[in-house]
Amino acid sequence: MKRPLSKSQIVCVSLLWLALCYLVLTKAERIDGMTTIMLVISAALVFIPIYKSTKKNK
Repeated sequence: MKRPLSKSQIVCVSLLWLALCYLVLTKAERIDGMTTIMLVISAALVFIPIYKSTKKNK
C-alpha cells in the first residue's frame, strides 16, 4: 500500500503541472481541440491521485 502524498509533494506536483500547461499554451501555434483534450487528460492524471491522497489523509 502506498503512502499518501504530503502537502509539499502536492504543491510541487501542482506547480509543475501548471508550469507545463503554461509552456504548452504559450508555445502552441494554435490552441485546438487536441491541445485542450491533452490538457484535460493531463489534469485528470495529476489531480485524481492528489484527490485520492487527500481523501486518505482525512
